[in-house]
Amino acid sequence: MTTSTTDLADRYVALWNEPDPDRRRTMVRERWCADAVQVLDPPEEIRERAAELGFPHTTLEARGHAALEMRIARAYESFVAPGAFVFRREFLILDAEDRIRSDHQFIDR
Repeated sequence: MTTSTTDLADRYVALWNEPDPDRRRTMVRERWCADAVQVLDPPEEIRERAAELGFPHTTLEARGHAALEMRIARAYESFVAPGAFVFRREFLILDAEDRIRSDHQFIDR
C-alpha cells in the first residue's frame, strides 16, 4: 500500500483536529499500528521541572491505541476545541502498511 505524503499528512492533521470522539477513535485505529508511539517534546516549564528532579532528557510518550486515543482526546479538549491551537504536520515514521508507527511532536511557543 502506498499513500501520498500529502494525503497522509492531511489525514494525520485531521485526526488531531477532529471534534467527534467516535470518529477520532476510528481514525486512530485506521491510521496507527497497534504498538505505535507518540513522543512529545514537552514545553520548557515541564523540562525545567523534570531537570530539577534529575531528569535531564525529558520526553512524554503515549503508546498503543488506548493511550493514543486518550492523548488525542485530551489535546483536542485542551487546545483545539477552545480555539487556542490547531495541529499541523509533524514528523511521522510509518510501517510497511503506511500506518503510523511513531509520531514526534514539538510545541512551538
